[in-house]
Amino acid sequence: MTEHAPFPGSYRIGDVDFLLRRLPQQDFVDVAAKEALIQSGQRHYSQMLSPESAPSGRYMRLFDAACAANNPRMAQDCVRLAGLIAGRRAQQVTIVSLARAGTPVGVVVARLLRERFGRDAVHYCVSIVRDRGIDTAALRHILAQGYAPESIVFVDGWTGKGVITRELAGSVDAFNMRHGVAIDTGLYVLSDLAGAAACAASCDDYLISSSILNATVSGLVSRTVMPDELGADDFHGCVFYAGFAGIDRSQAFADDLTALALAADVAEAPPVDAHAARERSQAYLGAAMRRYGVADVNLIKPGIGEATRVLLRRVPRLLVLRDADAPDVAHLAALAEEKQVPVEIDPNLPYHAVSLIRSASDG
Repeated sequence: MTEHAPFPGSYRIGDVDFLLRRLPQQDFVDVAAKEALIQSGQRHYSQMLSPESAPSGRYMRLFDAACAANNPRMAQDCVRLAGLIAGRRAQQVTIVSLARAGTPVGVVVARLLRERFGRDAVHYCVSIVRDRGIDTAALRHILAQGYAPESIVFVDGWTGKGVITRELAGSVDAFNMRHGVAIDTGLYVLSDLAGAAACAASCDDYLISSSILNATVSGLVSRTVMPDELGADDFHGCVFYAGFAGIDRSQAFADDLTALALAADVAEAPPVDAHAARERSQAYLGAAMRRYGVADVNLIKPGIGEATRVLLRRVPRLLVLRDADAPDVAHLAALAEEKQVPVEIDPNLPYHAVSLIRSASDG
């Protein structure tokens, strides 16, 4: 039996309602088999999950170091993002974060809207899938609770190439047309590397600490899936990793980040230059496809956050670093060593890190 009711994951009641269907069991697919099925077109990535494992002690020490070094910056950007949202919404705010990278950001931003900006804010977390769109059953659920369509703000951690940003815009636009509503199709992020977001605190590639971990910093929720038996009124699915409760950092991470954000003296930042970020992204992707002989741009993942996802969840071909000794990429170097992934140093890289996914045709 699956569960359809909203649930808070490992966060406190009131921090977030995950609009996901908890799957009691899952036939996990190992990473190599999943990659082959995805690239051959036999199955969509949203139909499969690979099992997550507990991070090593060494890796958790790197996470702690990343938090110590980067959480003050992340906290300031959370304040900036909350302030930008408050300035664009006149009344109540309905934060809708995109699972999972958006979840910790959504928790903190919703708290800041309430505690720093004095706004009425609630937070839901929903699934969005490339080539499949946003979970429309989840959107209908939010509207059924009486929240105004105009109050909804979609939140994520960062943009890589802007794929999910475009997926969001297209699928929400279709939802608006179908239901006669006017939900803002834009995405609000901490770091907009692709120059694709509607609103961002920055366009810098820096280590957003929550990107280092999977479920254990995102409410113990897995990456979302779309089971074959998904009904029209069913939420997208997930696995809840209750067995990781003893090593979960989700609540503590959000609490620490909130405390930093509430105490932060945040100067008004200059507007981000989305146009420059977009040009930089497009120029790099074109050059990288030529340099590495990549025919499918989906195999190139720019930025620390996306590069980390590749090493945690995909079959990497290559990790490219601008500076191997930079503290922001220490966890990537450790993952590359553990997984025996080749590392290339490129001092002219416009990002701290880029990962290339191994093509199935490479064998």
